[in-house]
Amino acid sequence: MRKIDLIIIHCTATKEGQHFTASDIDRWHKAKGWRGIGYHYVYLLDGTEEKGRNISEVGAHTIGYNATSIGIVYVGGLDNNGKSKDTRTAEQEAAMITRIEQLLKEYPQAKIAGHYQFANKSCPCFDIPKWCREIGIDEKNIYL
Repeated sequence: MRKIDLIIIHCTATKEGQHFTASDIDRWHKAKGWRGIGYHYVYLLDGTEEKGRNISEVGAHTIGYNATSIGIVYVGGLDNNGKSKDTRTAEQEAAMITRIEQLLKEYPQAKIAGHYQFANKSCPCFDIPKWCREIGIDEKNIYL
């Protein structure tokens, strides 16, 4: 099994309310020349969790950090004008929390981070440390 020290949260940078799936993301990533979807978990608008890349495989979601991280992405992240916005539905957020709690049981040393903490992007379009505190994530598991 891979050593995991980060759980990195992303958004698809798609407009609020637009429905996309892991298959769509897989197609987008293949069109970039990648071997397939770079994320491990995808959260649809209704909160459905779809599997992306197998968790035993290195992801392709955060340059320089893929080898020891798990990539989580929610569909959305832009308002109707294409500007950054936290567009997570209540269902997406609940499903993400459930998965993060489960991953922290498996990888208790892992820290939760946002893509923006490693790249000049606003992704996932919300403040990860603040959110982690709001949902009760232990400080030792928050990437600062």
